[in-house]
Amino acid sequence: MVYAYIQDVPIDEDLYWKVIEEIGSEPLAGSLLHLCVRREDGGLRYIEVWESKELCGKAFDERVHPAVDRAFGGERPQGEPTQNRLEVIDARGALIPEGIAP
Repeated sequence: MVYAYIQDVPIDEDLYWKVIEEIGSEPLAGSLLHLCVRREDGGLRYIEVWESKELCGKAFDERVHPAVDRAFGGERPQGEPTQNRLEVIDARGALIPEGIAP
């Protein structure tokens, strides 16, 4: 079963691209989809789909959080933006051509 969520982050596009650069071009193990969209208030929203919650957590511990720390100049602000879990009914696309359904 996949793990999916949306997360609103209070950063601008410039900081977002710094984080992406720090993460590097190697794919994050277990990531099926990362979509970043601009919210009307100027912040960003991530829509994430992962193979599992465990792989998501491992990627954040090993790659994402260290990259965010570097992008913020040493340490990210305290607290993590809230992740709102999504109940996936079906997911399909180039990485999951057969789809994922219950």
